[in-house]
Amino acid sequence: MGLARSGVAAAFAARERGREVAGVDSKSVPDSVGDALRAAGIEVRTADDGVAWLTPETTVVKSPGVPQDAAVVVAARERGLPVIGELELAWRMLPNPFVAVTGSNGKTTTVELLGHIFEQAGKPARVAGNVGTALSSLAGKLDDDAVVICEASSFQLEDTDAFAPEVAVLLNIADDHLDRHKTSEAYRAAKLRIFARQPPGTFAVVPDHFQLADVAGDATKVTFGSDSAPRMCDHDDALWWEGELLIPNADIRLRGAHNRENAMAAATSALCFGLPREAVVAGLESFSGVAHRLEEVATRDGVLYVNDSKATNVASAVVGISSFESGVHVILGGRGKGGDYTRLTQAVAAHCARVYVIGESAAEIASAVATAAVPVSDCGDLETAVARARAAAAPGEVVLLSPACASFDQFESFEERGRRFRELVQDS
Repeated sequence: MGLARSGVAAAFAARERGREVAGVDSKSVPDSVGDALRAAGIEVRTADDGVAWLTPETTVVKSPGVPQDAAVVVAARERGLPVIGELELAWRMLPNPFVAVTGSNGKTTTVELLGHIFEQAGKPARVAGNVGTALSSLAGKLDDDAVVICEASSFQLEDTDAFAPEVAVLLNIADDHLDRHKTSEAYRAAKLRIFARQPPGTFAVVPDHFQLADVAGDATKVTFGSDSAPRMCDHDDALWWEGELLIPNADIRLRGAHNRENAMAAATSALCFGLPREAVVAGLESFSGVAHRLEEVATRDGVLYVNDSKATNVASAVVGISSFESGVHVILGGRGKGGDYTRLTQAVAAHCARVYVIGESAAEIASAVATAAVPVSDCGDLETAVARARAAAAPGEVVLLSPACASFDQFESFEERGRRFRELVQDS
């Protein structure tokens, strides 16, 4: 159910294993997608809720974007039929060891950093999942000893059943996707499913401030944090592993305190997996970050332009804004996800010279940050916001796209939004 990237990959993977497969979507799909599925012997049903096609033998494989209250999901569960997600399906088909990473912020940076560390160690690995490559597309295409480094979203994890990665990582939890999960408790529960089925001999990596009693499963629990107590810690301007210096903070290439947390999580995971310290250090020294996450696009007339389009929730935008001392011209807005925009106020007051709001949430954000006593410009769209920020920013200041919102009111994805920001900057 759902014929975007994950659903199409799941359909092909199941069909390649001789299953009878129907691909269903409540909307239309591109002709090229439908034709490719049909050519593989997969029946395609579009503009269809799928309910009429359920049989006693059916398993529903749900794409992450399909909500729990979709008619076919409700009907299948009422009839006692199995409903699983694409991540669960892929994990069952892949014999490879898994390192899975979840959290409200920092997932993509952490999995890409992990992939880089594995590369430094000469250990075959593939980064996939919510980061871009659908997990199902890897089935039958990896050597058995290759490690799958999986970015796992709450949408994916809520549909897991037996999923049990060898190393599971929680970076943080801040309110996000409340438009989908409805409550903070439901969102948190979805995230924590990453640990629920881990057997003895596996590892659960969590921040040191997290309640370990909430981490179900039988994995060995390993913490990382900012004092000297956890096995991985950040103190005296360096990262330490089991009481020994791992790397000075100055040698970590990623910018900001939040990225030191990502670095600790990645390093802890790699060391628990058994990679050598030298490879971990080499990876931390050489990894420069990922596209759309505090990506330094250009400097124009002394003004630094930074693409943080991946900041699709309030907590992530706060991190982005706080990564710069002052003089930030921040572009906020898009389609809201149920977050509390007043949580932006402190960061805006402390770091911003001006705010530019765009998209569906523009008025709500403008109202929420009014008490920061920073000028707010209602721009409507990204093109206008970049033009006004360019005109206002002085040498030494920063123009930052860190929207705190999803992109779907004006763009197909946060990636498209980030690419458009790049184009606007580079054309200036």
